[in-house]
Amino acid sequence: MKRFISNRNFAPALVFFATALLAVTAYALTTTRLATGTMAFSELVNGPADIGMSKTVMAPGENTGWHFHPGMLHVIVTRGTLTLESGCGGVETFTAGQAFTEHSTNIHRGVNYGPEDLEFYTTGIRPAGAPGRVSFDGPRCGPPTNKDQCKNGGWTTFNYPTSFVNEGDCVSFVETGK
Repeated sequence: MKRFISNRNFAPALVFFATALLAVTAYALTTTRLATGTMAFSELVNGPADIGMSKTVMAPGENTGWHFHPGMLHVIVTRGTLTLESGCGGVETFTAGQAFTEHSTNIHRGVNYGPEDLEFYTTGIRPAGAPGRVSFDGPRCGPPTNKDQCKNGGWTTFNYPTSFVNEGDCVSFVETGK
């Protein structure tokens, strides 16, 4: 029987596969859940609420994917630079020591464009039983939260949860949620 891998070729092959495995795992976004709990009532969600705290580490070049969080998420950047890209086109940058709040109407993704690992901590509060995150396959803009966002052609920028036919359609959505 012929040997396909000789001892002489086995070591380089093993090194290659180990390196490939480390390359894949070294650049994976890691989120560690630190604590969770439920409140009987929260004014922030006007009812029972789930609260969760997490730590996330992202390597250079990584992103969170497009998503939003039902409820509200408070974020503290502890290392590196976090670039927050909005589905409607806005971009904000936060560095170590800065904090911000993500609202449930903001479809976004976090990106580490910096040369070092990014680390941030989150505390989220959402209606009890709601998912902590809703993901999308690409950017989405919306929903509009006030009638002024529908004026002067603003209605054309929204594509979540629907695209609007005209300004009146957009205003009607803001007033009724439908």
